[in-house]
Amino acid sequence: MPLHPAAHSPGLAVVLGGTGGIGAALTNGLRDQGHTVLAVGRRTVPAMDYDRPETVAEAAAHVAQQIEATGLPMLRLIVATGVLHEGILQPERSWAHLDAEALQRVFLINTIGPALVMRHFLPLMPKQGRCVAAFLSARVGSIGDNALGGWYGYRASKAALNQLVHTAAIEMARRNREALCVVLHPGTVDTALSQPFAKTGLQVRPPAVAASELMQVIDHLPAGSSGGFFDHHGLSISW
Repeated sequence: MPLHPAAHSPGLAVVLGGTGGIGAALTNGLRDQGHTVLAVGRRTVPAMDYDRPETVAEAAAHVAQQIEATGLPMLRLIVATGVLHEGILQPERSWAHLDAEALQRVFLINTIGPALVMRHFLPLMPKQGRCVAAFLSARVGSIGDNALGGWYGYRASKAALNQLVHTAAIEMARRNREALCVVLHPGTVDTALSQPFAKTGLQVRPPAVAASELMQVIDHLPAGSSGGFFDHHGLSISW
């Protein structure tokens, strides 16, 4: 797939979840490409924490100020937030393990938070020219690819995220026909999220390798790919 001529145009890149394993690697990679990068996390300045929805709007306001002050368009928005396990929260092996509070937590981080990001950050992207908003999801969020079952909350929250991104892509196209809004599956990455579940035989890659692969996909996305769901090789995943 040829590199889009505008793929490496300098601009502002915002990585939400930019202090996590893969988020930090994406931050470094985008910086190496020449972008001015703003990595946002729960302990950065500005901070963004889905437990406090107002911080999403506050972080977006900060980015808007940066755009105005620097004159740089936001050409990259990467949402690398997500939760699979947290404390006693673990993926469900059976419907017998379904729990209302656990489901609410998973949906808050994997679905509702990114939805608020769409509300506050997508309007900051340019109204003309190529720009990319990429939301990290997971192959297990594919309904068509689900042959094993289990992981109810994580699967459902990522499937809901996929639908939100597909819907947002339609709206983005009305503002800017060259804008791309996509879902990306990073594969199994050696991070705190996947370590307890990285089975022998899976291709577990370091965050820097995964980030490089994802940036290759982002840089080579062709026209017409907005609203799609792609793996780290750029191959389409079924919904």
